[in-house]
Amino acid sequence: MRKALERVGNPNVLVNLVSRRVRQLNAGGGGMGRPLVSDISGLGVADIAMVEVIEDKTFWEPALDEIEAESTRKRRRRSPTLND
Repeated sequence: MRKALERVGNPNVLVNLVSRRVRQLNAGGGGMGRPLVSDISGLGVADIAMVEVIEDKTFWEPALDEIEAESTRKRRRRSPTLND
């Protein structure tokens, strides 16, 4: 899991990426329902999804609004105020 997290960088994104891929693998039907790695013996679908992330077979690209939101959060740190 550490290697997959190094690839993605955000644990929340990793969970979402793996869970989406697990749904695709469980759906089957060819196309994206097939594993993208060759050696899947003894692996469950979550393990297959994680190996795909580690081997750079699946990827995640942040949306522009997510990048802007992250930079905004880093720039401003407001202290809590009471509005009465």
